Amino acid sequence: MDIIMLLTAIGGGIFGATLGALPAFILTGFVAIAGNVVVACGGTADILGGVAFGSFLGPHIAFAGGVAAAAWAHRYGELEAGGDILTPLAKYNSMKPILVGGVFGGIGYLLNYLFAGVLALPTDTVALSVVVSGFIVRFAIGRTGPMGKCEDKTRVLFPEAMHAGFLIVFGLGLGIVVSQITVSTGLVTLGFGISAASLIFAQAGFPAPASHHISLVAALAASATGNIFIGALFGAFAAVLCEVYQRTFNSYCDSHIDPPAFTIFTLAFIILGLM
Repeated sequence: MDIIMLLTAIGGGIFGATLGALPAFILTGFVAIAGNVVVACGGTADILGGVAFGSFLGPHIAFAGGVAAAAWAHRYGELEAGGDILTPLAKYNSMKPILVGGVFGGIGYLLNYLFAGVLALPTDTVALSVVVSGFIVRFAIGRTGPMGKCEDKTRVLFPEAMHAGFLIVFGLGLGIVVSQITVSTGLVTLGFGISAASLIFAQAGFPAPASHHISLVAALAASATGNIFIGALFGAFAAVLCEVYQRTFNSYCDSHIDPPAFTIFTLAFIILGLM
């Protein structure tokens, strides 16, 4: 473990909290695109590993820091919703939420070090760290429990037929094009970067869906098998599974547990561990 990297991760968490979790993640997408361009031109992967997925903009650090800060700000009356990942916490000129973001930036670094460096888990350890960090926030700061408090006893965890059909078509369509790009270029995280950057439309208020879980899972499956159709199938599976996770862990609650990250680490474990 690198103490300097831990300290910079705390800084990254503060940055993510100040900017807001989703804006920080959108920057991750743009920098991931730039990093893939550098690799495609024969350069190193330093921008990818050191910036997009490192202590500055790594989702387990900047995004997770923003998530924790939002939950804290909500609990102490500054933010209306604890699951608000759009609002920059700089809005409130308050020191405590962004310090909480810094603490969870450090926690994210330590979690990823444990999962990748010590345990060497065959999955996307950044995504796993985002999920575990989210559960820590839910238990330490939130008050609604892991699955939220729902007064409706008939809560449906699986999408209805029409919605499921939309998700499957979307997952297949995005999955096959990302799979083809991955197989032809060898750039596994390019589609992820494009999908993450596309969330700028959601930040602007348009009903743009998250799709980075579809892109990354499809790319991993296509890369592992060399088959774009298997990648497309995993893309469809990712689209549906993310909706299930959304309804299970991220509804009726006062903090954000990220469904796309949950989907990525689950399916990455199947792909990297078994395929």
